[in-house]
Amino acid sequence: MIFHRLVARFLKHGDDEEFYCIQAEDAARWLERAGVRLAPGLRVLDLGCGLGLIGGELAKRGCEVTLADETDVRLPRYREFDYREVDIETEDLARLGSYDLVVCSNVLEHLARPERLLGAIPAMLRPGGKYYLSWTNWYSPWGGHEYSPFHYLGKRRGYLIYDRLFHRRRNHTPFVNLFPTSIAGVLGRIRRNPRLRVVAVVPRYYPELSFVTRVPLLREFLTWNCAILIELVTKPCSDTASTGAGEGG
Repeated sequence: MIFHRLVARFLKHGDDEEFYCIQAEDAARWLERAGVRLAPGLRVLDLGCGLGLIGGELAKRGCEVTLADETDVRLPRYREFDYREVDIETEDLARLGSYDLVVCSNVLEHLARPERLLGAIPAMLRPGGKYYLSWTNWYSPWGGHEYSPFHYLGKRRGYLIYDRLFHRRRNHTPFVNLFPTSIAGVLGRIRRNPRLRVVAVVPRYYPELSFVTRVPLLREFLTWNCAILIELVTKPCSDTASTGAGEGG
């Protein structure tokens, strides 16, 4: 569980590099606990890589990492990594190739058409490949990002009330660069794809409480950030909601 560490770091330093390093290190450890063998020869794509921290953590374990994002803001120590410029919102993601593992962290809620990203998952994976998807769902306590919890006052007016009260710089605006998503909606779309199997669903920052993700509606409010591990099945099965360690639904 890293929730307490993230809160302490954020209150003291904001969302600095170390704040995201904590998340990256924990994501790599969770993938290993979930059965993903991070080792030399594993081809990995960090999609929407930002600073490149998750890809960097996986590279420490010997993985062959490719970073991809719309704008190159990689830290200097990751400049030697293979990098692809891509507009996740509009471009064909299949052109990036296929991988043993794709990591997509904190991107989905910023897409106007998240279904495009979800629909592209099979084309980005090798047979038996895994896809790690994490994002902040709208009804999470952090759903409005920096203007949370005012997002609970409405998608169309919560941020305006925040602006009027605090007069602070705000980076996110609903339906401009922050879009309401739900855990139920994302899981439903994934499970309707016969080529995909949900392996695990957990609250990213406290995966020990995975039972939360198995309670409809309640999970939308109690999961600060939802993490899903998805597998490409070589032979489509009728039950795409197959059970796995820590799976919710």
